[in-house]
Amino acid sequence: MTAYRTDSDRWDAVTRRDAQADGAFFYAVATTGVFCRPSCASRLPRRENVAFYDTVEAACAAGFRPCKRCRPDGLPRDMAIVERACAALDADPQARLTLAQLSEAVHVSPFHLQRLFKRIVGVSPREYQAARRGARLRDALQRGEAVTRAALDAGFNSPSRLYDSVAGELGMAPSAYRKQGEGLRVHFACAPTALGPVLVAATDRGICRIAFGDERAELVQGLHQAFVKADLVEDAARLAPFVEQIDAYLRGRRETFDLPLDVSTTAFRQRVWDALRRIPYGETRSYTQIAESLGSPRAVRAVASACASNPVALAIPCHRVVQKGGALAGYRWGLARKAALLDAESRHEGVAPHSHPRNEPREQGVHGAHSDTHHDLDDAA
Repeated sequence: MTAYRTDSDRWDAVTRRDAQADGAFFYAVATTGVFCRPSCASRLPRRENVAFYDTVEAACAAGFRPCKRCRPDGLPRDMAIVERACAALDADPQARLTLAQLSEAVHVSPFHLQRLFKRIVGVSPREYQAARRGARLRDALQRGEAVTRAALDAGFNSPSRLYDSVAGELGMAPSAYRKQGEGLRVHFACAPTALGPVLVAATDRGICRIAFGDERAELVQGLHQAFVKADLVEDAARLAPFVEQIDAYLRGRRETFDLPLDVSTTAFRQRVWDALRRIPYGETRSYTQIAESLGSPRAVRAVASACASNPVALAIPCHRVVQKGGALAGYRWGLARKAALLDAESRHEGVAPHSHPRNEPREQGVHGAHSDTHHDLDDAA
């Protein structure tokens, strides 16, 4: 924040116990060995005994300990601020609060609120509002409400805004989503691979599902559950070019995919998926590294959940995400498949045949590996 760049400005904020400065910097007192928030109600120290730090980590590295009164290193106060912000955003679905309006409502600076919100929630307040509008719209459409009524109730103030911003998140037009895929045609094909049967499905816009399993019937049943009322058409010829890319990848003859995707999710999960696609072939990243690359180091579990929700195996390479120490966490399509993929990529060879899939522990639910096994992540506590 430009208002607190100089020591003079910072000292002035401390003397005024300016809550707007909280998070912009911290001050430490040499005579007590303690560092505080600018708004701390402790006795005002002498100026010559005060030093300023940009972060909690910098103050701790300089040998100071956090104040027990204002808890500059603790989350309770930060969590309370974010909870108030979320409550303000949820109070009126049709409101579109700016960052300035939201910060005024919770009595902290816009800079501090933006940083807190992204650190704790994993997305910005603006992205949070968009995700909440999308969730309300999906719920209303699934209840069978008319598109216009559902859009207005969810906070979309015009049809053009609705269709411009939501079709990508829903993966289809709102009217089609309301009908649970009714009228939507999805072509699919199943094929044997070194990792067991694979199912590839696509709408007219692109690939919407790549899934591995132990039985063809199980994969087809899962597709029916995902697109309850869609017109599912088995068409091996139409999907052949995509299946060939997967086969070439598994045989070590291809390192990237040229697949148009038709997948939808929340703003944060989309950012995670984009980060996964940037992991180079033959390399891995930890969940913590992905979270840090998104500017949300505390969002490790949210990253794990995003990996678990990935509907297109290989095309979005969630298999390249491992625990911080390199150990394998779970994988939606089985740990043995994940291990085979990583081993083949590291050696630039084809994937060995998946010979004993039924001896693996079964994954539970659609979140399977990633979301259910990440409670023991070394960096998720």
